[in-house]
Amino acid sequence: MGLRMTPEQLIIALIRVLGSLPVLKWAFIGAIIAIVVDFSDLFWMSVINLGGVQDYQTFDKFLDLVYMFAFLYVSFRWTNLDRNIAIGLFIFRMIGLIAFEFTGDRMFLFYFPNVFEFWFIFVAGRKRFFPSKEGHISAAYIALPACLLAKLGQEWIIHGAKYLDQFTFFEAVEAIYSLLVFWV
Repeated sequence: MGLRMTPEQLIIALIRVLGSLPVLKWAFIGAIIAIVVDFSDLFWMSVINLGGVQDYQTFDKFLDLVYMFAFLYVSFRWTNLDRNIAIGLFIFRMIGLIAFEFTGDRMFLFYFPNVFEFWFIFVAGRKRFFPSKEGHISAAYIALPACLLAKLGQEWIIHGAKYLDQFTFFEAVEAIYSLLVFWV
């Protein structure tokens, strides 16, 4: 991604950075906010028309680093097991992001899924709602595979099958609504 951004990219970047900050005060709800704001790019690109978003995947991955570093900062305050797993998963994802940047192959984002994000939500949620269960290795044995499977599914939808590439935000909402109405 070049240093030159369109006004549209600057607005979206500002929204993404601001959306990452609540995690520094409220780990669990802040993480949820950051992830929802991360997905809001589809919405903003549908409603803002100020020059478009050039090289979206690189732009998005660059902005992901803002919330990921905020998550990492918060995880440094955690106990050994939770913190060490978070750091390892962060490094794992960084390897995938670097490989993606050098090759442009989105499959590296699938091969190195952002399990760090789901692990962070799991630990922050556990700390918020079940503080007495903190740091048990048995929880890690269950949570890590669950986080991995969930994230692999999400990464496949986004980067493997590229399903969301076919939709604007409003088209995606309409498709989800139609699916729900069909089943209800």
